[in-house]
This record gives sequence, C-alpha cells and structure tokens, in this order.
Amino acid sequence: MINRRHIRLKVMQSLYAYFTSKDQDLAKAQKQMLRQADSIAHLYFLLLSLPLALAQFSKEFLNKQKNKYFPTDADKNANEKFADNHLIKLIAEDEVLLSQINKVSGLWLNNYHDLIRKLFVKIWKSDLYKAYTISSQSSFKEDKEFLLSVFDNFIIEDELLHHILEEESIFWMDDLPFVANIVYSQIKATEIGESHIIATAVFKNKDDKTFAEKLFSKTIINHKEFENIISKRAKNWDLDRIASMDQILIMMALCELIYFDEIPVKVTLNEYIEVAKYYSTSNSKSFINGILDKVISEYKKSGKIKKVGRGLLE
Repeated sequence: MINRRHIRLKVMQSLYAYFTSKDQDLAKAQKQMLRQADSIAHLYFLLLSLPLALAQFSKEFLNKQKNKYFPTDADKNANEKFADNHLIKLIAEDEVLLSQINKVSGLWLNNYHDLIRKLFVKIWKSDLYKAYTISSQSSFKEDKEFLLSVFDNFIIEDELLHHILEEESIFWMDDLPFVANIVYSQIKATEIGESHIIATAVFKNKDDKTFAEKLFSKTIINHKEFENIISKRAKNWDLDRIASMDQILIMMALCELIYFDEIPVKVTLNEYIEVAKYYSTSNSKSFINGILDKVISEYKKSGKIKKVGRGLLE
C-alpha cells in the first residue's frame, strides 16, 4: 500500500517521537513504528466506510422526510439514488472488505454520528446532489462520477473530519492525502463486475518492511556518529541551533548513503530534500542539501559510500 517515500515519512515521525521521549527503548520504539505504519490500513478502511455510512444515513433521512406529519410532494417522491449507488453496493457486497470496514465503522456510529449527519446535509443541499437526483434512472458511470465528486469535494475537504482524524491519531492528517488518493484511484478504476477496491498489505513486500526497520534502527544506533558528521560540516551552527527535524532528516539520509548499498545516491538526496519542503523550516531544503553534498563528495572519494550496481554512486 505505501511507497518508499511514505515509509521514510513514517520512520521520520517515529524517530522524532523516539528522540523527544524519555523512554528510549529501541525494540519497543521499533514495534511502535510498525504499529503506526499499520494504522494507515485503519485510515484506509475508515475512509472507505464513509460512503457506506452516508448512503445508509441517506436512506434513513429520506424515510423520515416521507413519514413526517405534513410531507411535501418532494418528500414523498424523494430520489434514493444515493442509497442505491452501484459503487457503494459493490463495496457492501464484498464480504472481505465489509468485514474490515465493520471493524472501524463504529467510530462514526458510536462516537461521531454528527459527522455523518452534517456531511450528508452538505451533500444533500449541493448542486451536485440536485443534478444527480434529477432523474430516477441511474447508470454505473453516473454513480461512479457522483461518488468520486462526493469523495473529492466533500469527504476529504471536511474540517470536522480533519479534526476527528487529528483526535484519533496525530499522524493521520499527514497520511490523509496519500490514503485518500489510493481510495479515489481504486474507485475510479472500478468497472461493472471488476472491482479495484482491494485492501493490500501496508508494506508491498518484505523488502519494504525490512527497509523501514533497518532505516529506523540504524539511524538510532549510529545517531552519535551522524551528529558528529553534521556538526563538523555545519559551519557556525551548534547542533542545538539546528532544527530537530533537519537533524533527523540528515541522519536518515546519512544512514541510507552509508548502510543501504542498493539505493542510488541521487534517490536518497532527492527524497530527503523533497520531504524537507513539507516537514521542516523554509531554509531546510538548502541547509540539508548543503550538508549532504559535502558528505557525498568526501565519502565518494574516501570510499565510505559503497553502492552495488552501475550508476548508483552518481
């Protein structure tokens, strides 16, 4: 499910938690890092559960409208296309998916039912909903386009949802764009009789899990050495004055350069500069690039950076 960049983000978050904690037990911290990675699957199922919860609420809401004391003609003839959406039914009919969704959907039903109500009312009042329900006839294509629009314009943008996710996990708002893109892409790729809504393992393979574990543990084990490398090359900067996140990103990059002989130097450099754009200070990109450039130049000459394969040192 997650790619190497997202693995680096999970390791970065866990390293930050480790270095700012009084309890620095490596084995315990590594288990916690893997649990945080696994929580991405939890978020995936939570997002997937929202259309189902909204469709169910839609059915209940429209029934109440029909059964009130003085229903209007519009109430009596309310269109139930949302509740009967083909894509939502496809998800609900997948027993494997549904069993996972049911494990997490209680969050909305038991703790945050107000989110479902408020979300549905926003959708119900929208031009998107009016255009969708203007006709009682439906098609798979129309249902899919409607669901994608709801997901993109209402669910993912909802401030109350953001607040809830932050309450549940301090990392989920960082994970949201990535996981939302997976859900959106899977819905978009789904056709009649060919569902692409498939929950895969958090790590794509054993190599990715090993990469996460090794990057985390090696960075911690060698952090004193990495701190010395940074301080010697950061002119006029004390370590205490360098942003904690910058130090962690540089240490992770040094770990990859020295201990991961199959990862090209350019990939490591580009990845950590890219991460720094979003997770550190405005000057971090230049600072991190400057330190790593010096180390790469020196260590290539001394042979301390060893890569297996043509072009990996470039």
